[in-house]
Amino acid sequence: MKRIKLIIIVLFLYLVPACNDYLDIVPDMIATIEDNAFSMRSQAEKFFFMCYSYLPTSGSYNDDPALLGGDEIWVSGQYSGANNAKSLALAGQRTNSPYFDFWRGINGGRNLFRGISDCNIFLANIGRVPDLTDDERNRWIAEVETIKVWLHFYLIRMYGPIPIKDVNLNVQDDTEATHVFRNTMEECVEYCVEKIEAVINRNHLMIDVHDQATELGRITRGVAMTMKAKMLVTFASPLYNGNTDYAGLADRRGIEIFNPDKKEEEKRALWVRAAEACREAIDFFDDIGKDHLYTYTGTQFGNLSDETRLKLSIRGSLVERWNDEVIWADSRSWPQAYQLEAYPRDFNATQANSQTTQRNNFAVPLKITTQFYTKNGVPINEDKFWDYNGRFTPRVAGEDQAHYLQLGEETAGMFFDREPRLYASIGFDRGIWFGQGNHSDDLTAQAPHARSGEYTQNSITHSWNVTGLWPKKVLHWLTVCSGSSTVTYTRYPFPVFRLPDLYLMYAEALNEAYNTPEARSEAIRYIDIVRARAGLKGVAESWSNYSTNSTKHTQQAGLKDIIRQETLIEFVFEGHRFWDLRRWKMAMTEYNKPITGWNPAGTTAAEYYRETWIYTRNFTPKDYFWPISDEEILRNKNTLQNYGW
Repeated sequence: MKRIKLIIIVLFLYLVPACNDYLDIVPDMIATIEDNAFSMRSQAEKFFFMCYSYLPTSGSYNDDPALLGGDEIWVSGQYSGANNAKSLALAGQRTNSPYFDFWRGINGGRNLFRGISDCNIFLANIGRVPDLTDDERNRWIAEVETIKVWLHFYLIRMYGPIPIKDVNLNVQDDTEATHVFRNTMEECVEYCVEKIEAVINRNHLMIDVHDQATELGRITRGVAMTMKAKMLVTFASPLYNGNTDYAGLADRRGIEIFNPDKKEEEKRALWVRAAEACREAIDFFDDIGKDHLYTYTGTQFGNLSDETRLKLSIRGSLVERWNDEVIWADSRSWPQAYQLEAYPRDFNATQANSQTTQRNNFAVPLKITTQFYTKNGVPINEDKFWDYNGRFTPRVAGEDQAHYLQLGEETAGMFFDREPRLYASIGFDRGIWFGQGNHSDDLTAQAPHARSGEYTQNSITHSWNVTGLWPKKVLHWLTVCSGSSTVTYTRYPFPVFRLPDLYLMYAEALNEAYNTPEARSEAIRYIDIVRARAGLKGVAESWSNYSTNSTKHTQQAGLKDIIRQETLIEFVFEGHRFWDLRRWKMAMTEYNKPITGWNPAGTTAAEYYRETWIYTRNFTPKDYFWPISDEEILRNKNTLQNYGW
């Protein structure tokens, strides 16, 4: 039934004529479309689901710039896919035909302004559908209003201030009416927050899904509340909240649209609102019993070690479909290609080079492995007891590492005594890899052997891992390559929000809004919930006992760093880093660090574990926001181009 609905939606999209002006013009045939689309419930439902179709896709590297467009996953020059994302990561963005152009809907982007227009059409006409109950009508309206706000937010996050499009213009309006100005950042913030609050307060959204077969992926009250929290935390962040980098960027009216002149108290007030929104969402989920994080409780593999169960809990938070902590998942995105490209070339000598399936191309830069903590729960360059200087020196794994590293094998010092999230999230040479056809939890457990001439080493151009590190976390442990080209997938809807997102956003907002010991204590309480599932001690205990900066967590600036690192670790490979580094204004620092990996020509451990340069990007202030296309600038004389473009 769902497939039939999808086919109808796709056909409907093709039948609706393209807008002459994707920002404002309503098509000439709109009256005919409205007469047909809203003549009865069955037709209106097609239009309703079409509004959902405009939501940007998560978990697809061809549609989501956040997966491969930053620095978290890297591909070789030989890789033939993801051209838009590769160009973005290589600093190839341009104004003549921007990559992931969500303003116009080209080069991997969706036309979100057209999506907003269709949401407006739906909202203007759904009231006249005769055979629709009031409850269902109100619920559909609430969902589409939420979609409309989220599309605005997505554009603002990419472009900065945009023209707010709350209603469509009529076809009779003159051309000058379509030459709209971009609203100010303050106006964009208030619009999004007021609209989402109105939806939440009307209380017409589902509390939770009633029928998993037909409603999973639909917007619920909890999803809308999390959206509000996400929007406010984003808007309160340095990139959007009184950013003086864009001072003087004024449009034809003389208005500086980024609102750079904000007092510190005004900036803090936005963090206060963000903290309140996070708290309200957390309380809501507590009330409905959604107050715990996912833990693996499966029995299909027998008596697994505590270490392996912990790793599966961490992986499962992403890949176990609709698990306890998923707030909202993209039911249109069930990643197969993302999984396959994270799959190592081979796991054993008997299969070496027998697989013809393209895979193995998604590589993790070394700098991503360094952000994970030691087993003591502090950064590797702060741990008093961890050998930071010996991180590239090979060591032989002993029994104390047996569930993480292959016993008796050599691997780099950086893989010893690290936190469980590293072992759950990243695959590496001689690192134990549970699943993918081998579910043993003893000395026969599999691991990549990635040095030159070994069975996991690169051997085929279309299957080339450039760093020697894999994003294991995105692979469900039951997905497996077998035979010459057979792949058996265990698919999952890619999460947009998970409960730890709310907890860490709340901690961040509290720390920014209230520079007090009480606020820091409350923030740490929620960070510790996330750390506990990861098998780590609490923040205060870890920093007090193991860090060279033992009071870091007692200072606002120090706790800010801890929260940011915790966020980057918890949501690795989920597309969060791309946006978080931007909103924190850390992208110029992080993106400009070299992309490095292991030495693929090394045959011995000493030769292989040499940090090898791959690429260095030049990320500049203009790269924080997308360029608006030259075509749009020429079409609308009132559209102000972003800084530097």
